[in-house]
Formats: sequence, C-alpha cells, structure tokens
Amino acid sequence: MTHLVLRVRLVSGDITDVTYEDPEGRSDDEALDHVLAALTGDGGVLRCQHGDRLVVLYARGVAAVEVAPRGAVL
Repeated sequence: MTHLVLRVRLVSGDITDVTYEDPEGRSDDEALDHVLAALTGDGGVLRCQHGDRLVVLYARGVAAVEVAPRGAVL
C-alpha cells in the first residue's frame, strides 16, 4: 500500500498535513496522479488520515497541495 504525506493549503489560508493511503498499491507517482485527478474538479473528494482521524478533502476547498515524502509532521 502506498502512503503519501500531503501538506494541504486550504482556500482559507490554513495548512494541514494529511496522509493518503492508496489501497490499489500503485507506485508513488501513480498515487500522486490519482490524488491530483481527484482534486482537479469541483466535485472531487479525497479520503485521508490526520493522525487517527478520517479527513475528507473537498477539491473546492483546496488551494494547493505539497507532497512531502518525509518533511510533513503529523
């Protein structure tokens, strides 16, 4: 299972770090492409984790996404 750590900047200006787990076992690059495709449209939704909590990101609330293989702190 592929794990990506994403630093997400919301439209409000807030920043949060979340973990995305790709259940299909794609490579890091393919999983990142899936994340970006999900967040491309206004109706896009992405299920992530923040610690023990489930976080659902809605595309229209996301301003930017940074992928950090080791940098983000959860």
